[in-house]
Amino acid sequence: MKKSLFIILFSFIMLPICAQQMKIGYFSYDAVLKAMPDYSTATNNLNNLRKQYDAEMETAQKEFNEKYENFLENQSGMASAIREKRQSELQSMLERNVAFKQESDRLLAKAEEEIMAPVRNKLNAAIKAVGSEKDLIAILNTDNNACPYINPVIGEDVTSSIIDRLK
Repeated sequence: MKKSLFIILFSFIMLPICAQQMKIGYFSYDAVLKAMPDYSTATNNLNNLRKQYDAEMETAQKEFNEKYENFLENQSGMASAIREKRQSELQSMLERNVAFKQESDRLLAKAEEEIMAPVRNKLNAAIKAVGSEKDLIAILNTDNNACPYINPVIGEDVTSSIIDRLK
């Protein structure tokens, strides 16, 4: 009985002491990511690539629209075989444009992954370094209201430390 009472009292005394030593960090991943110089370079590269694909898509759409308008203007005077051939050409052109748009979206998503991977790796390395320096047991991402409350006794905002580490 005395032994179990001792263990219970010891636990109540040691728990607050252990809790004071264990700290967690928290930060906004998006805010830190957007503060990185590498992020602005990467987004500029992605935007340039996106503009190229958009310009090509606009050119293809303009070409399709011109051919379609020409077809509409002249279809009444066309023989049925020619009209069907032109309709088939327009349908094929439309399908190619849709396929190009889908492929562009896929390639842009892949390019974004490839361009952003080194930026995210650098950020993750900085997060780990700050966590080790500050002897934190975890660092939480507070984006999207994922963690609406963190007790300041055991939590520390490490946003500025991570940003400083990345400079």
